[in-house]
Amino acid sequence: MSDTHSNGDSKSSVKLPNIKFTKLFINGEFVDSISGKTFETIDPRTEEVIANIAEGDKDDIDLAVKAARAAFDHGPWPRMSGSERGRIMMKFVNLVEENIEELALLDAIDAGKVLTYGKARDIPFGASVLRYYAGAADKIHGKTLKMSNQLQGYTLHEPIGVVGHIIPWNFPAGMFFFKVSPAMAAGCTMVVKPAEQSPLSALYCANLAKLAGVPDGVINVVTGFGPTAGAAISSHMDIDCVSFTGSSEVGRLVMQAAAMSNLKSVSLELGGKSPLIVFDDVDVDSVVNLALLGGFANKGEFCVCSSRIFVQEGIYDEFVTKFVKNAKNITVGDPFDPSTRQGPQVDRAQYEKVLSYIEHGKRQGATLVTGGKPSGDKGLYIEPTIFTNVTDDMLIATDEIFGPVISLFKFKTIEEAIERANSTRYGLAAGIATNNLNIANTVSRSLRAGIVWINCYLAFDADGPYGGYKLSGFGREFGMEGLYKYLQVKSVVTPLHNSPWL
Repeated sequence: MSDTHSNGDSKSSVKLPNIKFTKLFINGEFVDSISGKTFETIDPRTEEVIANIAEGDKDDIDLAVKAARAAFDHGPWPRMSGSERGRIMMKFVNLVEENIEELALLDAIDAGKVLTYGKARDIPFGASVLRYYAGAADKIHGKTLKMSNQLQGYTLHEPIGVVGHIIPWNFPAGMFFFKVSPAMAAGCTMVVKPAEQSPLSALYCANLAKLAGVPDGVINVVTGFGPTAGAAISSHMDIDCVSFTGSSEVGRLVMQAAAMSNLKSVSLELGGKSPLIVFDDVDVDSVVNLALLGGFANKGEFCVCSSRIFVQEGIYDEFVTKFVKNAKNITVGDPFDPSTRQGPQVDRAQYEKVLSYIEHGKRQGATLVTGGKPSGDKGLYIEPTIFTNVTDDMLIATDEIFGPVISLFKFKTIEEAIERANSTRYGLAAGIATNNLNIANTVSRSLRAGIVWINCYLAFDADGPYGGYKLSGFGREFGMEGLYKYLQVKSVVTPLHNSPWL
């Protein structure tokens, strides 16, 4: 199966992947949904149908949870030694690395992700997260407690149980591994619901897990829609923990459903409106490149994108000139073309949402200095867009757009930059560009964000915890903190000789 797609002057001819897995993955088998319904997954390059995917709903979630519960209560996975779980996870890593090309192709055709970036970064980073937690699986241990009253105690860290993972569409394969890997290492079993816009790579990964020797029922994948399958996970009485990445609005619904059901624990990684603060002691050319990476990565469909860039007045004009010039040189087009840096938005709803925010910016008086229009005559492409003369209360400055739209602001003092950067309901990420160590230390301690990058951006690592403040959620991905949320702590106490308890 081959396809040639042209957007503007860019042309590419690629061999598209064969779509091997379109059914639900429950208890180690690919099965039709109970209702028999399917839905279309769409290629955002052309808006043509890629495949028909099984549409799971509450009944299918019930079946998947039953399989996960049996695997947890009676199966080998939670009872294995950590080293044995880690050994199987490492086999999983090896299979992922052998199939990087296929996984990157699936995310490119399903979510519009640039293929070269997927092969070089997205899938390898997902594999590195899986490897990290494979290595952590045999390092889960409690503490010996020094207790009073002639008591001896220790703590056990035990898997929390059945986990529900609800993952977004912007990093389909990567998010699969971010969620699944620590839960596997902890000894949990799970039900995964990938986003309906991008289900293909999660199903492919489920098959790789089976090939690696992950026992049946440990990983179950139910494709479907948020209001049905996703809501069933959040409210299910036999799911012990739910991990959700997505919008703050849906995060509230997940949390409410979890509270109203069995009060399951919740981890939420939600929206962002991240600032990048550029001080006037920097090399402008270097920081322009950093800002382009932070602002336009993954066509702006990235919750940590530096969509608000604050530039100190001494270099503001120079920065704007160079930033706009370089943004105009970003190649927008077919994600399979090696020269492309920005692919299409994930679906028409997101495409129209981004364009509507651009219109809001113009109506509210911001100055559109570049972009602001669809790109090409086919597909869901939008030009990289930059606004100046933006006030802090405009919608383009307050709302998460999740597209290639950046607002530039001028500031004078450190205090002003900190106050305006923090003047948002979000708190996921932030960036600082400065050569002054005192400024870097002062500002990084003052910003209310879960991760702060100094003279870098999007610098993720499997060992570095990542998550939000405020409406950006709570709980952490990566690092040992990302593992602990899937563990329960149990204290075990016994009396010693001559204890008053004897």
